Amino acid sequence: MKAANSLAESGIVASVDLEAEQGRGEFYGRAREQSLTPLWRVLHGLVTEVPKPGCAPHLWRYAQVRPYLMEACELISAKEAERRVLVLENPALPGQSRITQSMFGGLQIILPGEVAPPHRHIASALRFIIEGHDAYTAVAGERTTMHPGDFVITPSWTWHDHGNESDAPMVWLDGLDMHIVNLMGASFREGYAGERHPLTRPEGAAWAEAGTNLLPVGHVCASQTSPIFNYPYDRTREALDRLARFREIDPWHGHKMRYINPVTGGWAMPTIATWMQLLPRGFGSRAYRSTDSTIFVVVEGQGRSRVGDFDFEWGPHDIFVVPSWVAVQHVAGSDAVLFSYSDRAVQEKLDLLREEKS
Repeated sequence: MKAANSLAESGIVASVDLEAEQGRGEFYGRAREQSLTPLWRVLHGLVTEVPKPGCAPHLWRYAQVRPYLMEACELISAKEAERRVLVLENPALPGQSRITQSMFGGLQIILPGEVAPPHRHIASALRFIIEGHDAYTAVAGERTTMHPGDFVITPSWTWHDHGNESDAPMVWLDGLDMHIVNLMGASFREGYAGERHPLTRPEGAAWAEAGTNLLPVGHVCASQTSPIFNYPYDRTREALDRLARFREIDPWHGHKMRYINPVTGGWAMPTIATWMQLLPRGFGSRAYRSTDSTIFVVVEGQGRSRVGDFDFEWGPHDIFVVPSWVAVQHVAGSDAVLFSYSDRAVQEKLDLLREEKS
């Protein structure tokens, strides 16, 4: 009976005769020699009745993480590390550099005077600025100055470098789709010979071209990624405030807006969905779950979230994960703003997304 239970737990289909299965080992051994394996022994583990994301709910408290970032600065330079990042590793996926099953998340720090050297890669990246001022990222020949709460995009296969010309450390969250890229076997990466990639456009050029509901005559949309690569927090926060003045609050999300590509109206990044939401003081959301495991970053305020069986108390700069098909409810102790990202952009394109509102 114990052996039968072991077979059932492995994903074997219910129609298989478990007693007869004990005598099929010789056949399975010969099949393995031809690189063959029986689907009926693994089918229910491959095609599950409900999502089995593998990642777990988890909260990283920034106050506890930040000392490790500072210690890392004493151990290795930004140049030697290429990217001095501490990976936010989901505890259910150890050693895989995954914050969810499909997304990467990590905290990068650059000290005053440092430069993270140029490189490019197929994986698309977002930077969500946590703390600091007057540091920059340069993308495809254009530099942008970064401030806390800014959402910055590095499109696929674009040269980019980072530098800090301020008098204080700069920290941001890196979010990448590298695990989706690697699943497809499509990763490429290239380093640049110089310390900095040449600047070929003035700062603000991307916003001038596409950030005012206007496009230059003859503009060609050569990428699915938004031509705007820095969405400043002050403009995002103002948009949320204006929305909250006249629009009825959503019972599941509060006042929530998605970042878009202004040329196409689609997601700002083709593989990563990104949002910002305002939860007014005292607001408690109704239970919501969806198939996209989501990473939340607290920008402002305090509150708590019920994620499955976990209760997370959070404050500014804390980061937490809501896995696929796990219900979440937020309660705002003060006016709170949350940034979030997930693989929803991919799931929507492939007609995979499911959601449930309680």
